[in-house]
Amino acid sequence: MPYIPYTPDQIAAANSVDLPEFLRMRGETLERAGREYKLIYYDECGRHDSITLSGSQWFDHKNQVGGGPIRFMQQHYGMGFQDAMQALLGDSVQTLTHPPPVKKEEEKKEFRLPEAHTDMHRVYAYLIKQRFIALEIITHFARKRLIYEDKEHHNAVFVGVDSAGVPRQAHKRSTITFGSSFRLTCEGSDTRYSFAHFGESQRLYVFEAPIDMLSFLTLYPKHWESNSYIAMNGVYEHAVLTALQEHPHITDIVLCTDNDEGGMDAADRLQDVLKNAGYTRLYRHLPEYKDFNEDLKARHGVQPLPAVPHRRKEVYISQVQAVQLRKFAPERLRSLLQSALANGQYHTLAEYALSGSAYFLGDAGMFEKLKIKLSQQYRAYMDKGRMQTKQDNLNTAFSAVFRDFKQNARTREQCVQTAKLLYELADCAIRCETQSSMEISTEPCEELENEPEQQVSQEW
Repeated sequence: MPYIPYTPDQIAAANSVDLPEFLRMRGETLERAGREYKLIYYDECGRHDSITLSGSQWFDHKNQVGGGPIRFMQQHYGMGFQDAMQALLGDSVQTLTHPPPVKKEEEKKEFRLPEAHTDMHRVYAYLIKQRFIALEIITHFARKRLIYEDKEHHNAVFVGVDSAGVPRQAHKRSTITFGSSFRLTCEGSDTRYSFAHFGESQRLYVFEAPIDMLSFLTLYPKHWESNSYIAMNGVYEHAVLTALQEHPHITDIVLCTDNDEGGMDAADRLQDVLKNAGYTRLYRHLPEYKDFNEDLKARHGVQPLPAVPHRRKEVYISQVQAVQLRKFAPERLRSLLQSALANGQYHTLAEYALSGSAYFLGDAGMFEKLKIKLSQQYRAYMDKGRMQTKQDNLNTAFSAVFRDFKQNARTREQCVQTAKLLYELADCAIRCETQSSMEISTEPCEELENEPEQQVSQEW
């Protein structure tokens, strides 16, 4: 096809397309996932749902790549730049390369609880001797038939029930004390339900797994039955959202995910999902070691697995802390930003962008407030793309700032909009600097102090 010299404004327009709406109009299948969407597509390997979409941004969790609309068309559909631009700007409609297959009537798996053994000797022995769970805690759930031992393999079975007490989900956990452990959610399980306890108080504690939940109850047994607790069997929010819908008296939610990279990302993601659902009283309770069972082991003299710092998050925050206020003549800000970008000086670019943001907000103390805001709002789970992705995002943010700078007279509202664009540019620059630092250095950063329970900060 003939080469079309697209302008920076046209490229910026293509990269600002709302991806969920764009893909929906072209016949793709999307599923809502909190404040994001999942793209559902099929190929010769079957069904895939690893790509999440939010506005003009996307991320492929399986391949660890993401970015804007142009990159999506190139990566997902194999388009060249020209084809991607034409499709995004509406000059052409490309045939989908991942059309869903002709749907066959899928046989729905019937959910059945695994057959129970005549006793729970192995489950009790495993939970008490290996995991140090309190006898009375195990017995409470065993009497409600929410924990039992299966007949075939003597696994511990953790049951999730609906509001009527009908079993809807079951998660099996091996009780062997040697070799690799075994965990499996039973076929036909409804993931809207999970192993849980619901009390009359307004507080719900959220855990990754049943063992974490039982360990927490053993560590903090005082009046535990008055509160609510749920184990997600992973890091997804479906069971939590269902529990909140069915128990509207719950207003306070404490996220008790693991003290490692996956747990911290899960907590941040859940915070965003829950805030989007209207919940504002959100808290975080970190275990001292990797998880609450490791805390329980340490109390019994067993060497626990240590907490694992979130390397990317710590590097990003340290980069933010290093950003200094720059003095500049307002009429030179554009050229200063352009020079820093051209020379790959991400740190300098971030300093001028954030200083410019504070300038347009007209508050002498705003620069330090913006630094705090960057640290509080950073979401490492949405920042896992490669350097090329981050540079694409940086260029998009830079183009948006330059388009905005074409304004002459500015109202107060326009100044605030300019400040937001510069803030976003600073964030993109710091993400690039973070990625560059992580690729060069492997030395650990200074550990950040975490409060055991802290309220989630408010957004801008």
